[in-house]
Amino acid sequence: MDISHFSERINQTLSTLEYGQKPDELYAPIRYMMELGGKRVRPLLTLLGAYLFHDDVEKALMPAIGVEVFHNFTLMHDDIMDNAPLRRGKETVHEKWNTSTAILSGDVMLVRAYEFFLGIEPAKLPTALQLFSTCAAEVCEGQQLDMNFESRNNVQIEEYLHMIKLKTAVLLGFSLELGALLNNAAPEDARHLKEFGINMGIAFQLRDDLLDVYGDQAKFGKRVGGDIVSDKKTYLLLMALERSSSTQRKELEKWQGPVENGQELEKVKAVKEIYDELNIQNLTQNQINHYFQKGLHHLNEVNALNSKKELLRQLAIQLIERDN
Repeated sequence: MDISHFSERINQTLSTLEYGQKPDELYAPIRYMMELGGKRVRPLLTLLGAYLFHDDVEKALMPAIGVEVFHNFTLMHDDIMDNAPLRRGKETVHEKWNTSTAILSGDVMLVRAYEFFLGIEPAKLPTALQLFSTCAAEVCEGQQLDMNFESRNNVQIEEYLHMIKLKTAVLLGFSLELGALLNNAAPEDARHLKEFGINMGIAFQLRDDLLDVYGDQAKFGKRVGGDIVSDKKTYLLLMALERSSSTQRKELEKWQGPVENGQELEKVKAVKEIYDELNIQNLTQNQINHYFQKGLHHLNEVNALNSKKELLRQLAIQLIERDN
């Protein structure tokens, strides 16, 4: 059994889903969003988490789909808040339709996500829904912190790491925890899996921060340098501010705020030059490696076959070394 087997099962199931029919203006954006593709990491983690404890993962399939629908709901709304023009190299929903439609379609996706949990066996359903609701609220808390940081000039690196834990990492941790729960894992094993997912999620987001500056736009699927142009408080920027000389800090501060049309590339170039001077790329990669190793420690503690845990190790390496 390899990862592709589980990925194919997820994609086959997604291709058959009906989210609703009328009015088409409400449901067409959902179908469009779900057909944009993506890595399907979260449902994959749910199935792999279940597979650790039993070969049959069928009972985890529809809840895994619910996790993926929820994730795409958050992306649809995040794109509105970020005023993002592209998602996975294609027009975002609010650009292709309009903001009001994107909000409402996203709301329906959240409702549908819960529906995909309803087939869970009755004894486990309350626990699964409580864990999901807690995680969903934490994702929203992370997004709010991210927006709060936009108007703050004193964001600390530890605050940033806490924010990405909530906004990105807890959903990866929950995805694994859910699969473990559905296939009767011991509580301690489920806890280690959740921690593995959270640490991988932090490393995943740091990799995203890195790719935004140093990635290949043709592969990345989003505008390279977008975080710099929009003044996002990323790990790279916060590390640069912490390590900069007074001259470098003044240069960074000079470029904060909106620039005139045509100056975006100049802004990206100027900020990136300071990152290079401060070795920010390597420092960020070191932090990615730290969380990667921390996550692997938790995976090693899980009481399951090494051959099955190897699938999760392989997936983690793919995520940490990805270029998109």
